Amino acid sequence: MKAFVFSGQGAQVPGMGKKLYEKSEKARKIFDSVEKVIPGIKRLCFESSRYELNETVNTQPCVFTVDLAAAYAVKATGIEPVAVAGFSLGEIAAIAYAEVLEFDDACRLVRKRAELMHKDALERKGSMAAVLGMEKEEVLAGIKGYESIEAVNFNCPGQIVVSGKEDEIDQYMADIKKFGKKARKLSVSGAFHSSFMNNASSKMGEYLKTIKTKKPNLDVYSNLTAQPYPDDEEGIKDNIKKQINNPVRWEEIIRNMINSGIDTFIEVGEGKVLCGLIERIDNNVKVFHYTDILNKDGGNSIC
Repeated sequence: MKAFVFSGQGAQVPGMGKKLYEKSEKARKIFDSVEKVIPGIKRLCFESSRYELNETVNTQPCVFTVDLAAAYAVKATGIEPVAVAGFSLGEIAAIAYAEVLEFDDACRLVRKRAELMHKDALERKGSMAAVLGMEKEEVLAGIKGYESIEAVNFNCPGQIVVSGKEDEIDQYMADIKKFGKKARKLSVSGAFHSSFMNNASSKMGEYLKTIKTKKPNLDVYSNLTAQPYPDDEEGIKDNIKKQINNPVRWEEIIRNMINSGIDTFIEVGEGKVLCGLIERIDNNVKVFHYTDILNKDGGNSIC
């Protein structure tokens, strides 16, 4: 059984999606449809500088658009997933693919999410770092001595992301280095998936009152619970809201999907980060990037 996994923030690169737009009729339709709701999205994806693209308010709509365009391009080849999941921002593309929201509402939602998180990032300066080669318990114990640091992304064995004030993140990285441990600063504009985003989460809850949701037409695994999204409107909106300021349980999501019978994952989006994470979680499953499918190489390429 196959699943689509949707790339998250960090997958953005200048020119993203341009080749996809040129190659796939389905992808063009997605870009053109998003353009009607978010004018200028094609310019941002195809022509903007790295600096402009890395602004959260721009990044999120661009990654969302390329994710969805890639998913529908793969679907056009005859591949139908039985479930989907998205990493952080990618979850919004996943619920859009599962038709939890009307298409235009999904576009407006991702734009609002980007605006709210961008505002919180400017008002509460923060940073993120990927801690490498440490177990979950070791990381959780180690951050207790730092006032602002929270463990926020549980990516795969040996990779956990922490958020917090920039000076504390820098100090934490220096401290663990003394013990032979490593951490890598992430190129993000805020301390996402942490209490630094509480205001954005609260305001998203208010915004969600203005839109309707529907039962997913296939399983969408939630960052918040690592389980499929609920069917009811209240539960769906609660997941969307809380996903902003709570950890991403990616390793747990993938293990749950595998336990449900999924043995093939296709990353739909500009990056290949999720391919690598999934292979580290379980190297017995098949992992592909959407370009492998569109290049018609017989599915022999892996990330």
